[in-house]
Amino acid sequence: MIQIKMRLSGGRTVQRYGQSLSGRHALTDQLHPMTPHHLPFYLAKPGETDVLMIVMGIFLILAVLGVGNIYLRLHSLPERMAHKGQKLQFEIVAVLGLISLFTHIHIFWIAGLLLALIDLPDFSTPLASIAGSVERIADSETAPADASREGTASAATEPISDRAKPVPAKPAAPAKEVGSHV
Repeated sequence: MIQIKMRLSGGRTVQRYGQSLSGRHALTDQLHPMTPHHLPFYLAKPGETDVLMIVMGIFLILAVLGVGNIYLRLHSLPERMAHKGQKLQFEIVAVLGLISLFTHIHIFWIAGLLLALIDLPDFSTPLASIAGSVERIADSETAPADASREGTASAATEPISDRAKPVPAKPAAPAKEVGSHV
């Protein structure tokens, strides 16, 4: 620590700490008598580079980048989990994550995480299969109908004796009566 000494008239100096009297203050290179003569390593000497400040500045930059990286990895966790699932589920989770990131409403992130954890059933594959089967059935029914229309046109020109006679239907068996319990 450097002392501040007041110079009074007549060349005398009086030491005053924290007081301002009507005189000039002068800085001297003398150390205060109570100051230890060995200063710790982290105190930089006048005119030298403060190594501790540079090391702490680098540490602070690395810490901010590291914590930011961890935060963004944690924030993208639902999206990475949903990436393995269906495209629709991934898109919904990604939108919820973006809404959470920009609005700071954390319930969207929680909803995205829960949606990523739940495996949604695949509705599109069975529906596509059903649609394909119905289309095949519709195509197969229209082909014989077209053939039968052509057959009816030719049947009208054929004599009745050449036509096949319809097979008589079996008589329906009478329904059995259910006895009552009296």
